Amino acid sequence: MKKATSILLALTVACGVVLTGCGGGEKKADAPKADSKKLIIYTSMKESLISGIVEGFKKANPGVEVDYQSAGAGKLMAKIAAERQSGKILADVIWTSEVPDFYNMKKEGILEQYKPSVFSEILNPFEDYDGYFTAARLGTLGIAINQNKIKTPPTKWSDLLNPEYNKAFGIADPALSGTSYMSVALLEKQFGWEYFEKLAANGARIGKGSGQVIDDTASGELSACLAVDYITNDKVSKGAKIALYYPEELLMAPSPVAIFKGGANVDVAKKFVDYLLGKEAQTKIAEGGTVSVRPEIKSPEKFGLPTPEDALKRSIKINYLEIMANKEATVKKFTEILQGKK
Repeated sequence: MKKATSILLALTVACGVVLTGCGGGEKKADAPKADSKKLIIYTSMKESLISGIVEGFKKANPGVEVDYQSAGAGKLMAKIAAERQSGKILADVIWTSEVPDFYNMKKEGILEQYKPSVFSEILNPFEDYDGYFTAARLGTLGIAINQNKIKTPPTKWSDLLNPEYNKAFGIADPALSGTSYMSVALLEKQFGWEYFEKLAANGARIGKGSGQVIDDTASGELSACLAVDYITNDKVSKGAKIALYYPEELLMAPSPVAIFKGGANVDVAKKFVDYLLGKEAQTKIAEGGTVSVRPEIKSPEKFGLPTPEDALKRSIKINYLEIMANKEATVKKFTEILQGKK
């Protein structure tokens, strides 16, 4: 009996080590009980953005329990796929920046159709909007530079082909990061694969997540990277010697929010979506260094962000259904080019 107990204890400890090792610093939601009424949110938004919004929602809705898991869009979709295999998606709400995933989930019939009560007050980037998902942020990406390494701020995407960026420019892996995949698709649409071939010839690197390439730029391992607005601005506010610049052709990746169908907390999830699109949460979003979907809410001038209307106007336009169908091929070709295999 003692031997069996020892083996069970060893297995329990080993499992704990494996699970801890897989965390990668990501915020994980506690696994809900079968009869739990806790609202669970899966999101690719970093802690600096999602935590304040969740706290605001809880304050506005006393007695409501909320937890969330923050991870890259690719990891979240893999988790959702595994949960579906097990018979139940544990989350109630999903909020990421990889738009094609939402078209896929809608097609697969796992999203609740819900037009938010404040929809008439927000900007909508989706021409085919039908209520299955709604943009909650107009995320922008630009060129973040280490100010100690790059002395002349970039003004054009072609500036990344200059010698000072040689072997020192990074792009997050589009297989892991939704914002990175959207950016690769947008740049390919605007400039073609030839642009990435030139980047590769200048030594551009594939990084890990969106936050990691910004950290590497701040530390000096990279001189510059393709960077998400609010993650960069959070680092700047903490003293990082980096700065974000936007070429005229703007990379804008809407961050949709959606509700999973058939969950026990659909009514609470609808309240969360309404709160997320309301003035209080959208003000938090703007103050966090990204672009609100509410036209009256502007980001602080210190961030140098476009207004919501300007972000829509300047953004490179793309067919989301098309890039959804081509995702696997696009990621494969991007990886082959950057790794010098093609």
